[in-house]
Amino acid sequence: MRLPSDAKASFATYFNAFPASYWGHWTTVEVVHLRLALRGAGRLDVYRSTADGVPVHVHGAVVSGSVDLPLGLDGFTDGGWYWFDLTASDDDLVLESGGWYAPGPAPGRAAVAVGMPTFNRPTDCVATLAAIGADPLVLQAVTAVIIPDQGAAKVRDSEGFDAAANALDGKLRIIDQPNIGGSGGYARVMYEALRSTDCEQILFMDDDIVLEPDSILRALAFSRFAREPMLVGGQMLKLPDRSELHTMGEVVDRRIFMWRYAPGTEPDHDLAVEPLRRTPWLHRRVDVDYNAWWMCLIPRAVAEDVGLPLPLFIKWDDCEYGLRAAAAGYPTATVPGVAVWHMSFADKDDNSDWQSYFLTRNRLVAAALHLSSERPVGLLVNSLRRTLGRLLLLEYSTVALQHRAARDFLTGPEALFGSLPTALGEVRALRAGFADGSPLPDGPPADAPAVRRASPRPGNPVQLVAAVGRAIAHNLRPVNPRHHARPQLHITTRYARWYVLAGLDGVLVSTSDGRATVFRKRDRKLFVSMFAEAVRLHVELARSFPRMRRSYRAAFGDLTSIQGWKRVFER
Repeated sequence: MRLPSDAKASFATYFNAFPASYWGHWTTVEVVHLRLALRGAGRLDVYRSTADGVPVHVHGAVVSGSVDLPLGLDGFTDGGWYWFDLTASDDDLVLESGGWYAPGPAPGRAAVAVGMPTFNRPTDCVATLAAIGADPLVLQAVTAVIIPDQGAAKVRDSEGFDAAANALDGKLRIIDQPNIGGSGGYARVMYEALRSTDCEQILFMDDDIVLEPDSILRALAFSRFAREPMLVGGQMLKLPDRSELHTMGEVVDRRIFMWRYAPGTEPDHDLAVEPLRRTPWLHRRVDVDYNAWWMCLIPRAVAEDVGLPLPLFIKWDDCEYGLRAAAAGYPTATVPGVAVWHMSFADKDDNSDWQSYFLTRNRLVAAALHLSSERPVGLLVNSLRRTLGRLLLLEYSTVALQHRAARDFLTGPEALFGSLPTALGEVRALRAGFADGSPLPDGPPADAPAVRRASPRPGNPVQLVAAVGRAIAHNLRPVNPRHHARPQLHITTRYARWYVLAGLDGVLVSTSDGRATVFRKRDRKLFVSMFAEAVRLHVELARSFPRMRRSYRAAFGDLTSIQGWKRVFER
């Protein structure tokens, strides 16, 4: 960076500042060195922050040439960062290089197997391979790059593949296998890394990312300096909006056994609007239960101890692994400054489309394995409430998938491996049998134009109870058949809320990606029968949960073993 005369630049930014509280809490590093190579002269000012984001000036001097400034990591118990500002003097000041360094080399060795399952994203995958091969320091640390290719559009056939593969210097391994989901892909990565490489670390990454290669080195450094073996998670920045931080970290709410953003954090934070220096909550250290597998580094020793991912296809596999590792004494840290850009989740309907089957079944499986109580009262109450919400949203296909998921959970763990190659087709076929599960390229014209602003949510408990009562009463009335031919309203997904849709008989809803619409049609008989079935299933889940808990825990060793997965891979 070149600073003209009298100009000032602050490096209090996401990738340039140093998350001191994370390093001080989780690693053996007690002093970090700020090393800069400068051309010209200027002023260096170094700041630290408190857990509340208050900046504290710790060093100021006129500098030129090389700078090596040791900074202690004490006093960062609850949070805080280091950063520096540079001010040019009368002439230009050039920062030629800089970094945060430990006083000595990290223990052990950097030998990471990078794994990236892919499904019909060959262009994105090749771009990530090229990014790894283009960074000499990253490539030096990489033992193997393992790509389970589960799609029809193959990575090998993508433009630029040969050049990207050649740059990896023989370290690339591509394994063609059927689509057995994300958990099947990541399990294959770990399976191959443990059986056929001498790696010390295994790095999971998604295929729809843009990689900052230095994040691999940062994750490796954090892992090697850690006080004890642990998972090191990278954060997600949004690919369409490069300055947006999706989340600082995630936890599992044990009361209802559902993931959520860590307390005290805010999702989808735009660092361009509210940067680090002006956002107090970003300075608190955030402790997590797990890290999503858009980027997560797992030490070999942890994988050998706790096993491979569960055969869940998608959803809850990363969360369950974090809970499992923590129970075995291996925590997870989601480290700021270690990150990838990932496609946004805004254009996905994963809570209501075919993925809702896996969300429901796998949540129950994970609860059976990790919930301390034998009676999951909070989970079941939350689940039944959500089911009623889906019925009021006229999402009968979603409820049908949830019912299928509950029944499949109750059959026991024996079917999990066998369902990997078949479950996706079966749940998609089930969903397609419902009007709300069959997107239309262009639906019929509605009585009212597309609604693009939110209706007010019931504002207090009395209004909420009254709204629910009116919604249920309307769903018990006969349907006006006219509204099944011509929808009453066209509404975007963002504003399709139960307190709007529950009073309608026919409504056209745009999908979240805006590419199609869904004609949701109220059905009084389905509403009654599905809610009755939901109550019956939740009663059965409550009655059978202690037995299912014992069953899943007894099968856990096989479900996560190399031998168990070997039967899948060698079919």
